[in-house]
Amino acid sequence: MEELTKEVVMIAKQAGAKILEIYADESRFGVETKSDDSPLTQADKQANDVIIEGLVNLSVDYPIISEETKLQPYEERKDYDRFWLVDPLDGTKEFIKRNGEFTVNIALVEKGIPIMGVVFVPVSGDSYWGVKGLGAYHQRADGVIRKLTANQYQNTDKGIRVVCSRSHINAETQSFIDALDQPEAVSKGSSLKFLLIASGEAEVYPRMGPTMEWDTGAAQIILEESGGEVLHAETLQPLNYNKENLLNPYFIARAQLS
Repeated sequence: MEELTKEVVMIAKQAGAKILEIYADESRFGVETKSDDSPLTQADKQANDVIIEGLVNLSVDYPIISEETKLQPYEERKDYDRFWLVDPLDGTKEFIKRNGEFTVNIALVEKGIPIMGVVFVPVSGDSYWGVKGLGAYHQRADGVIRKLTANQYQNTDKGIRVVCSRSHINAETQSFIDALDQPEAVSKGSSLKFLLIASGEAEVYPRMGPTMEWDTGAAQIILEESGGEVLHAETLQPLNYNKENLLNPYFIARAQLS
């Protein structure tokens, strides 16, 4: 699994390089609007091509669920034992805004549970990965690697750092924040929100709005392996994957409760 993770990190970096080629030239963005009103760029498409080719050429042969690839019928998907879950460009709105807060996400899911995840940040060159039972790690662009450990906290603590999306916030999220004692808002786009918690730079991320499985799978296992968790907002059970409808429930990603 460690060797496979290294290979997936390289695939994510290759996709990131393709994204940066397009990011450097706004005339190549080619922004379209998908059926759900979300944006799609040439960077999404070309990064997806790089990732699909890379995963297909690995020594293991697992099916792929990607945001930018036609989804197989549930009757076929439900029998997947292991599969890749891919968001080739998470944070397309941030890409279009040119704020650098977008990522490449690749997860390996087994029986509905992420067991390995890689997140690459093209603009900074930072790589993050987590493997079930083996921990979570961050590698800077200069090659320095550190193990990730989420903070310990209690809901009654003052000054809890709450991660908020730059593109999505609503009354339910605000209500969650208002129930805390002097919380500090931290804004980030894409799966970087989870990584702030895994890195000890924030404590909780309430997501009371729609996300898809490919938005969370890779970052979930990284956060879990740092000691945190990603829970259904109502049942407080971990998110599970490859549902018939790939829409996630509202969830709370958080550090370690002490």
